[in-house]
Amino acid sequence: MAYVWVAIGGALGSAARYGMSGVIANLTGGVFPYGTLFVNVTGGILIGFLATISGPDSRFIIPTAARIFMMTGICGGYTTFSTFSLETVNLMREGDWMRAAANVIGSVVLCLIAVMAGHAGALFLNRVRGG
Repeated sequence: MAYVWVAIGGALGSAARYGMSGVIANLTGGVFPYGTLFVNVTGGILIGFLATISGPDSRFIIPTAARIFMMTGICGGYTTFSTFSLETVNLMREGDWMRAAANVIGSVVLCLIAVMAGHAGALFLNRVRGG
């Protein structure tokens, strides 16, 4: 049954990624891969939050099936390292080394910060619920 939850979550996450990255690309003009950066950063916040809020020290009880559905399915389908890599290589092939470097550095730094922010948000909720 876990595979079914991952498949459903993956489909939902992929559809959300397609929609959100398209909206962001339209808003920014598509010169820089802001859409992919946006989904990866927001996905980082989400997975950091979910990992902490559903962890063994959490005050919230989240069933294993729900954790698999959200983290492996939705987050796995929503974030996209392969698209990030392709867009970076395309920037390099076009000779746009500054944008390629900005994409790599920005994605790594912002996604790490996003996961930490999600983790901090879940820790805050755990304290509020327990207090």
